[in-house]
Amino acid sequence: MAPVTSPQDEQDKLLEEAMNVVKTQSFQMKRCLDKLKLMEGLKHASNMLSELRTSELSPKNYYELYMAISDEMRHLEIYLIDEWQKGRKVPDLYELVQYAGHIVPRLYLLITVGVVYIKVSEFSRKDILKDLVEMCRGVQHPLRGLFLRNYLLQCTKNVLPDCEKESEIPEESGIVMDSVEFIQLNFAEMNKLWVRMQHQGHSRDREQREQERRELRLLVGTNLVRLSQLEYIDIPTFKKSILPAVLEQVVNCRDPIAQEYLMECIIQVFPDEFHLQTLRIFLQACADLHEHVNVKTIIISLISRLAQFATRDEGTGIPSDIQLFEIFSAQINQVVQNRPDMPPEDIVSLNVALINLALKCYPGRYDFVDKVLETTEEIFHKLNLDHLEHTSAVSKELSKLMMIPVDNYKDVSTLLKLDHYGALFDYFDYESRKSLSLHIVNSAIESGNYITSSEEADSLLTIISPLVVDQKDQPEEEEDPEDFSEEQTTVAKFISLLQAPEPDQQYVILNTARKHFGSGGNKRLKFTLPVLIFSAFKLAFHYKSISEEDAKWNKKCQKIFQFCHQTIGALIKAEQNEMSLRLFLQGAVAAGEIEFENAESVAYEFISQAFSLYEDEISDSKAQLSAIYLIIATFEQMGIFSEENHEPLRTKCALAASKLLKKPDQCRAVAACSHLFWSGKINGEEMHDGKRVLECLKKSLRIANQCMDSSVQVQLFVEILDHYIFVYEKGNDQVTMQLLNALISKIREELPNLEANQDTEQINKHFQNTMDRLRARVESEEEPSYNGLEL
Repeated sequence: MAPVTSPQDEQDKLLEEAMNVVKTQSFQMKRCLDKLKLMEGLKHASNMLSELRTSELSPKNYYELYMAISDEMRHLEIYLIDEWQKGRKVPDLYELVQYAGHIVPRLYLLITVGVVYIKVSEFSRKDILKDLVEMCRGVQHPLRGLFLRNYLLQCTKNVLPDCEKESEIPEESGIVMDSVEFIQLNFAEMNKLWVRMQHQGHSRDREQREQERRELRLLVGTNLVRLSQLEYIDIPTFKKSILPAVLEQVVNCRDPIAQEYLMECIIQVFPDEFHLQTLRIFLQACADLHEHVNVKTIIISLISRLAQFATRDEGTGIPSDIQLFEIFSAQINQVVQNRPDMPPEDIVSLNVALINLALKCYPGRYDFVDKVLETTEEIFHKLNLDHLEHTSAVSKELSKLMMIPVDNYKDVSTLLKLDHYGALFDYFDYESRKSLSLHIVNSAIESGNYITSSEEADSLLTIISPLVVDQKDQPEEEEDPEDFSEEQTTVAKFISLLQAPEPDQQYVILNTARKHFGSGGNKRLKFTLPVLIFSAFKLAFHYKSISEEDAKWNKKCQKIFQFCHQTIGALIKAEQNEMSLRLFLQGAVAAGEIEFENAESVAYEFISQAFSLYEDEISDSKAQLSAIYLIIATFEQMGIFSEENHEPLRTKCALAASKLLKKPDQCRAVAACSHLFWSGKINGEEMHDGKRVLECLKKSLRIANQCMDSSVQVQLFVEILDHYIFVYEKGNDQVTMQLLNALISKIREELPNLEANQDTEQINKHFQNTMDRLRARVESEEEPSYNGLEL
């Protein structure tokens, strides 16, 4: 049984056989030419060219054979030119080769001899070119015909007439329009042959034929390249004679592969200046193309090219008399209307290209960008599209469209000038809206441009609402906590950009933002509201700085702190108790520093609220200790209170400290309270009540004595000793050497009894550091004196 050969092996074998014939016949041809036996040489050339009569080779292999033969034919051409220079008559040869036996080799020989005829005598150029291009119609087999006409195009590349007027040269030599007619006729015939390939063979081989056709497309496109290379082609000639004829061929062939490639070819080979003057003609042809042609790609390619031309440094830009945007906009609408089945993502892609064109060529024309957005919205409404899945092609294209103005303007205020921008958000699903909102927010943060009016703030917060409030179509499952935290932190950064130039406007902006963020739900409030509160404090300080210019600054500050109080209240409802406590204390400090009319009452109210939170909402013992420390430290540094308000607050601090659950916490908190009676301020003056300080420290010592854990007890003694030393050095005469000696003695007595462990080591180290410091003070003899201290 004979082995089965694959189609590829069969092709390789056929090509090898043909190439062997070519090598043999070309060798014989050259040999005869060297011996001046022209007729025999032409015979061998004809035999070699006869290999191109085959129908068995694939286009790829036929191309290889064609290239090998073309190279060999150059030797014949060079020989004939040499012969003419020696006196042989070329016209006789031109007649002679027309008697070759088969049409394919005959036409290749005719082209070769005809080109030699033109090179040695230009006077007959016009007629020979016409003769050659007409005679090529004798080969109607698509593959053979395509390569024959390509051979004609390649051979005539450097001999085509390219001048304007006949008066400059003899009529027979031709002018540039003769070249145009020659190329256009060749192009028309090649395109017909190329398209005819699609309809030959079995339908099951359709994909293979389409692939083979795509491999041959450069043969047809070379005609357009030749047209573009003619120097004496000007814009009027291109507009009147060249482009309409080419487009007519393209549109009438009704073949998607040919139309798509040739339209792209036209865009790429001809100059931008030509395209600018023939836009309407080209785009109208786009509307008439076959329904299976991807018109989107063609139009986007043209838009991209002209947009690059407009922004080129050395270019003159778009001429003022050409309404580039309007032309493209109208023609794209026409294309969309002519193609009711056009996928929505392709329509959006066209608008993406159009919006890029508007931004590059007309950067100041916001109305052009808005027009594109309006058109897109109208199309979506007509197609009844809604809540596009974020993974769908149309959603991705629409996202791209929406991001372009954001990335280009880099200023959200400019974005808000686009009336139809926000409306397109409604067509996205939740994921896409959130993603795009985050893109806008990040862009705003990166650019650092402020939102300067409440109207802008309201519009923008409405657009980015997926980041601000819960949405109806939001998934039920919880978001990843880290992702949510990162997202809301970004939103919090964005709030700092809500900054009006005038303080009164800033207050309105903060209220607008408060309405939006206040509806954000408990999870979001802890990220957003604190930033608003600190922005309000900042505004209050600003009012103080311009108090001489604004007679109403006191009332305005009062309103700001009411705003802060209400906003902290929202955080309490969201169960953000510890954060709310800190914000109340911060508000009290701010009110005390600004010292507006009624500031003392406001500060008192804020600290009272902090105490209420401490008592009602904070139950964890560690959190309680941390909170009471914060309250004591805040209250100690404030100097706005009179005795009337200071007394109940310091008493409240001492009482709260003594009511802590754990004895060590009680001890430390009461010791901390002692400072309120020394450096605590009434009407800005420190109290320096040494007696009350000593009472607090003695009470903390009593509480320490009640601790059951000896290690903790000694640690507390050492800490209380530090407090004693601190207030003594501040000038409290109630602290005596007797008290210090007694406490030091007690610590020394207890220390050896502790278990040897890391905690004991730390306590020892702490005590030694304290003692070393006391020794240094004794030796330095600084005041107050430590005479009588037993070290």
